Amino acid sequence: MEGVNVSTHPEVPGEDIERGTAFVETAAATIQSFAPVNKIHQHLCAFHFYADDMTRQVEAHHFCGCVNEEFRQCLIYDRPDPDGRLIGVEYIVSEALFFTLPDDEKAFWHSHEYEVKSGVLFMPGVPGPIQRQDLDKVAKTYGKVFHFWQVDKGDALPLGIPQVMMALTRDGQLYKNLAQDVEKRYNVSFEKESENRKNITGPEHGIHPKANAAGKGLKTVLREIDCKPVESSPRVFV
Repeated sequence: MEGVNVSTHPEVPGEDIERGTAFVETAAATIQSFAPVNKIHQHLCAFHFYADDMTRQVEAHHFCGCVNEEFRQCLIYDRPDPDGRLIGVEYIVSEALFFTLPDDEKAFWHSHEYEVKSGVLFMPGVPGPIQRQDLDKVAKTYGKVFHFWQVDKGDALPLGIPQVMMALTRDGQLYKNLAQDVEKRYNVSFEKESENRKNITGPEHGIHPKANAAGKGLKTVLREIDCKPVESSPRVFV
């Protein structure tokens, strides 16, 4: 798929961090516990596109922690640098947990089989054989992603409502120059890594037809509804 690299890094408006703020951060770091974020032990690079518009493709750096063998949660940044912007979150579940979801929920979740087998999902800097031990598990999972910051539009702040994102499912979807840019920066070859992953398999029961937006796309919208108070209930609760 031809196109332009739509991942951008707009400057965030605001004054530089003051000495007092830096002091408080340093002091807090020596005292407080950061247990939830300290469980993050993986950095994965991949690509997301907006669920209603495949032409809007974004480089996504996942920083993930395992809650257990069947559930992971990831913070998503536009880049892995110290000034990277937190643009979204992803939840990753096993095939077994995915099957417990209501059918109308399954459309929000995307499969990971193609991402893994094609090589476009990778762990920067981690040797291939080590990556593949875990990616063999990831290939069998499903993920649900929301992006809060539309950096591809050049927004300097996180504007609008969260957007459901999807992942690649077949050849020809990813912009070539977006792929080439990432391959060059991280000295990887998606084609070569794909060959090394040819024995990896996806979900045991195949990719569920209701996953990946059921192939129809999804758009997140705000809708005004009539919220009249229930007379029998205290107004503080309605």
